Amino acid sequence: MLKDLRINNSLSGKKELFEPIHAPFVGMYVCGPTVYSDVHLGNVRTFVSFDIIYRYLLHLGYKVRYVRNITDVGHLVNDADAGEDKIAKKAKLENIEPMEVVQRYTQDFHRVMDQFNALPPSIEPSATGHILEQIELIELLIEKGLAYEVNGSVYFDVKAYQKDHNYGKLSGRKIEDLLSNTRALDGQDEKRESVDFALWKSAVGTDHIMRWKSPWSDGFPGWHLECTVMGTKYLGKTFDIHGGGMDLKFPHHECELAQSVGAHGHDPVKYWLHTNMLTVNGQKMSKSLNNSFLPHELFSGDHELLERPYSPMTVRFFMLQSHYASTLDFSNDALLAAQKGYRKLMNGLKTLRNLHVNEGEDATPNEKATAQINQICDNCYRAMNDDFNTALTLGHLFNLLKKINNLHTQNLTISQIGQEAFDRMKHTYKTFVLEILGLKEESNLDIDGLMDIVIKEYAAAKEAKNYDKVDVLRSSLKSQGIVLKDMKSGIDWAYEE
Repeated sequence: MLKDLRINNSLSGKKELFEPIHAPFVGMYVCGPTVYSDVHLGNVRTFVSFDIIYRYLLHLGYKVRYVRNITDVGHLVNDADAGEDKIAKKAKLENIEPMEVVQRYTQDFHRVMDQFNALPPSIEPSATGHILEQIELIELLIEKGLAYEVNGSVYFDVKAYQKDHNYGKLSGRKIEDLLSNTRALDGQDEKRESVDFALWKSAVGTDHIMRWKSPWSDGFPGWHLECTVMGTKYLGKTFDIHGGGMDLKFPHHECELAQSVGAHGHDPVKYWLHTNMLTVNGQKMSKSLNNSFLPHELFSGDHELLERPYSPMTVRFFMLQSHYASTLDFSNDALLAAQKGYRKLMNGLKTLRNLHVNEGEDATPNEKATAQINQICDNCYRAMNDDFNTALTLGHLFNLLKKINNLHTQNLTISQIGQEAFDRMKHTYKTFVLEILGLKEESNLDIDGLMDIVIKEYAAAKEAKNYDKVDVLRSSLKSQGIVLKDMKSGIDWAYEE
C-alpha cells in the first residue's frame, strides 16, 4: 500500500510529508460546534472533510485518537470578548436552562452527523466539563507573565508574548497591523491592548447566567482557552493534527497557538489543516442574503433556492467533488450532477456483487489489461495521498467503474484481467466508496408505490385465472416478509406477523 501521504500545513504554507510524532499513533483535534442552534452547512463541510481524513488515516493503519469538542460556554456573540454568550442568549429568549439548549442542539448535531454517515470521534469533550483545567492554565500563564487580571477578568498579554514569540505566524497577521487597525470595542477598555484576548471573563454585576467560581471572580472561560485545554488534556502538549474551518484560523487558532506556546514553550501542533468556505451560486452563503440553508432543508427541498430535495449521500458526494481547501459552490445543477454521480457509484457496487468468473473461461490474463487495473487502483491511493484529494480520487474511481461496467457487458472478461487484478479492483472500489469516502447505499424507494404495482399484477393474474402466477407472486412476497390479503373491499398487503 502506498503511504507517502502529504498534507498542506497551514502553519508552513507548504505541502509536507506526513510523519506522525509517535507513529503509528496519531492525535487529531478538530474544533467542534457551538451548540446554540442547528448545525449549518459550513460546519457540516468541515466535519465531513475531517471524517474523510480520519477514515483514511485509519485505513492506512494508523491508530487515531480523534478529539472533537462541544463548545457549550464562552463563545460570545460576534466571536468577540464582549457581549452575551451565544447559548445563554438563546436560553433567555426561550426561557429555558442553558443546558437544555446545549442538550437539544448537541443531539441535533449528532443526528445530522449520523445522516451524513460521519464516524463519531474517539472523544467528544465539552468546555463546561473542563473548567478546573482551564483555571489551572490561566494561573500558569499569569505566573509566566503572559496574562493579567483586571476587574475579575483575565486577558492574554499579546505584547508580552511577542517579546519571545510570533503572534500571527499561523494566520500571517502582523501585530503592528493589528494594533493600528483594531479599535477598542465597547466594554473592552479594561484591556491593555485591543489585540489581547480573554482567558476568563467576570460575570460579577451582570446578568450572565453561566458562571463558575475562580480565583479572580465568578465568571466563565474564554472561547480560545477551551480548545487549548481539551487538546492538551487528551492529546498531549504536542500532537499531530489540528483542524477546523478557515474562519477559525484567526483569531481562534492563532490564540490557541499563542496560549500553548506561552504555557509550554513550544508549538502544540505539527500540522494545521483548514477547510474552505461555502458559496451559493457564486455568492457567499449568509442569512442576510437569504441564500443559506440547513441540512434538513436540503433533505426536504423546503427552501426557495432548491428545486427539489437532495439525499444526505448526494450532498456528501457533492462535497467530495471539491478538495477540502477549495471553495465549494452550491447550485441545483451541481447537486443534480452529484446525484447522478452518486447513483453511478452505487450501481457499480451492485454490479460488482453479481460479477464472478464463468466456468470454462480462459484463465490467461492479458498483461496490458491487468496493468491498467493496477494503475487505476494505485491512482486512487496517489490521489488521497495528495492532501486527501477526494476530487481526484472520485475521478479514478469512475475510471475503475468503466472497467466494472465493461465486465458487466462482457466487453471485458475477468479472465482477461486475471483473478488477482479482479480481486484488487473489487476490493479497492468497495473500500474507497464505502470505507474511505464514507458513502453508503440509500433507498428512497416508496414501498407503498411498489406494492400498488405488484397488487395490480396480482389482480390481473387472478382475473385471467393465471393461478401459477398468483402462487409465484404470493410465494415471492412471502419470502420477503410480505403477505397479500384478498378482501371483499379489494386486495391489500401487510408485513407477515
